[in-house]
Amino acid sequence: MIPSLHRPTVAKVDLSAIWDNIKSVQDHIRSDVLTYAVVKANAYGHGAVAVSCHIQPLVDGFCVSNIDEGIELRQAHIDKPILILGAVMPDEISLARDYRLTLTVASLDWLKMAVRSECDLTDVTVHVKVDSGMGRIGVRSLEEANQLISDLRFAGAVVEGIFTHFATADEADTGKFQEQLDFFTKLIEGLDYCPPIVHSSNSASSLWHEETVMNAVRLGIVIYGLNPSGQELELPYPLKPSLSLESALVQVKKLPKGSTVGYGATYTSSQAEWIGTLPIGYADGWTRDMQGFEVLVDDQRCPIVGRVSMDQITIRLPKAYPLGTRVVLIGHSKTQTISATDVAQKRGTINYEVLCLLSDRVPRQYE
Repeated sequence: MIPSLHRPTVAKVDLSAIWDNIKSVQDHIRSDVLTYAVVKANAYGHGAVAVSCHIQPLVDGFCVSNIDEGIELRQAHIDKPILILGAVMPDEISLARDYRLTLTVASLDWLKMAVRSECDLTDVTVHVKVDSGMGRIGVRSLEEANQLISDLRFAGAVVEGIFTHFATADEADTGKFQEQLDFFTKLIEGLDYCPPIVHSSNSASSLWHEETVMNAVRLGIVIYGLNPSGQELELPYPLKPSLSLESALVQVKKLPKGSTVGYGATYTSSQAEWIGTLPIGYADGWTRDMQGFEVLVDDQRCPIVGRVSMDQITIRLPKAYPLGTRVVLIGHSKTQTISATDVAQKRGTINYEVLCLLSDRVPRQYE
C-alpha cells in the first residue's frame, strides 16, 4: 500500500522519545544487561528502519518476527545482532546465514526436519525457545532442552541464547508469572550446557519485575512510551509516547436538524449542527468501532458521528472552522490528550493493536 503523501493525515514519530524511553529502562536495570529493541511489525507501526537506525548506538541488538523483517534491517545497514523471535521453516536457514540473522529454534521436530532436508547449520547462530507456560512455540521440559541444545551444537550451530516469554507479566496477579519464572529458572539451572545469553524479560517484566531480569531484556511497547498493562498497573517511572496521529478538516458544513450522516444513517442531528470531514478511515487503521469516540479540534473534544468509512470520518464541531484546521486523533492539543491506550479502551483491545493497525497508507513523519 502506497503512503498517501498528498493528504493531511500523518503519524508523527518522535525518535528522541524512543531513545529516552530506552535510557529510562536501562537506568533502572543492571548495567551489564544486554538490551534488545523489539522492532517487529514495523516497530509497532512506528517504522522499523527509521527507529532502528536512530537507536542502534544505544542497544545491543534487535528482535523481529520473521526473516523478511530481519532482511529489511540488514538492507538498511543495521549491523547489530538481529534475533528472529518467530519460528521459521528449515529452508530459510541459508537466508539466516547470508544475512547474519539469529534464529529461534523451538523444537526437536524442527531440527529433525532440518537434518532430513540436509540443511547446513554450521555457524548459524540460534537461541532456544522454552515454553514455560505460554503454550505457543518452545520446548516444555529440561530433557527436551538438553537434547535440542546438544543436537544443535553437534550439527554445527552456535547456540548463543535461551529464552522464554511471560504471559502475565503485565497483570496485578503475579501467580502465573511466578510459576513461569520458577519453571524457567529451574530449567536453566539443570542444563548440561547453558548458552551465554539467557533472557526472559519483556517490557512488562522489565518495568515491574526488574529483580527477575537475567542477562538480557527484550524491550517492546515500553520503548514507544506506552504502558504494557494498559491501565491495570501504574508505570513505575514516566515514559514518553512517541507517536501522534493527526489529520485536518477537508470539509465543513452546517446540516439542518434531522439530517443523517454516514453509511446506514446511524446518526441524526438533533439540531442544526456543524459537521467536519477528515480524510482517514478504516483503511488507515481507524476502525469502524471508533464511531462515538472523540478527536481534538482547537483543544476541544469533538465526537465522531456516523459510521467510520473506508477513507473518511465525520465529526461534530462546536462551530465552523476553516479548511485545513488541525485535528488530533492520538496525541496532545493544548490542554487535552488522547492516548493510544484511550483508543484501545474504546475498542476493547490493547494499545499494541492500535499502533500496529495504522496502515502504510498513513505516512510516518520523523521528528
